[in-house]
Amino acid sequence: MLQTLTLEKAYPGMTVMQPAIAREPNATARPAVPPLSPPARTGVACSSCCLRPVCLPCGLAPRELIRFDEIASAKRRVARTAPLYHAGESFEFLYAVKSGAFKTAGVSRDGREKITGFHLPGELLGLEAISSGRHAYTAVALEDSEVCAISFAALERLALGMPALQHRLLRTLSSDISRDHGLMLLLGSMSAEQRLAAFLLSLAQRYRRLGFSADRFSLRMTREEIGNYLGLTLETVSRLLSRFQRARLIAVRQREIEIRAAGELREIVGHW
Repeated sequence: MLQTLTLEKAYPGMTVMQPAIAREPNATARPAVPPLSPPARTGVACSSCCLRPVCLPCGLAPRELIRFDEIASAKRRVARTAPLYHAGESFEFLYAVKSGAFKTAGVSRDGREKITGFHLPGELLGLEAISSGRHAYTAVALEDSEVCAISFAALERLALGMPALQHRLLRTLSSDISRDHGLMLLLGSMSAEQRLAAFLLSLAQRYRRLGFSADRFSLRMTREEIGNYLGLTLETVSRLLSRFQRARLIAVRQREIEIRAAGELREIVGHW
């Protein structure tokens, strides 16, 4: 079950949809998970990374990039289905997705997983923990992935003297708020058909932003996970994908999606 909560500290006066984290009365406690190994300082520097135009250091001058590299050079590999962090853990790093994809999820009142978002390369994980100092959700890799770990304390200090970095961080927070609003609209105001059409168009837009094709892409998540995120059953998602394919709006080949009629999908979504 979803609750409507007001995150006064993170976004004053902003109401967002957030899964209520609770445990079934008879549920056993989750065994302690060994901490992840410290991030390794290796890999491509931000200044030469292909994701720089869409990632946090976008717009920084060359000298500023060198300083940013010093706080973002730690890389961490996460195997498919493995957690990057758990809900309730203390907040220390923001994580920029370098490759692969992640989902974030909480637990509903009846103990079921509720997915709150999907995260692609160039996007940040952990923003929701800035206010409370603890992660509100668990982040899990949808495939073998790699992230850049950015110390938030170091980022705050660096941003004080870099207006461009401050601006980029504010834009990223604004984008996070917009995603929360989008989730509210999807779950509260749209039909099942509108939800799936809006989801596919959103993915297409995000892949275009990364420099990939917006007309042909691979779903990193399963249909069941899509349904969980959109508040739909697996059967409904499969039925709607088949309906869209029969109407020649899309073509589906296992997890491969081809958008054939983006304009008609936008008509389905309507004024949202």
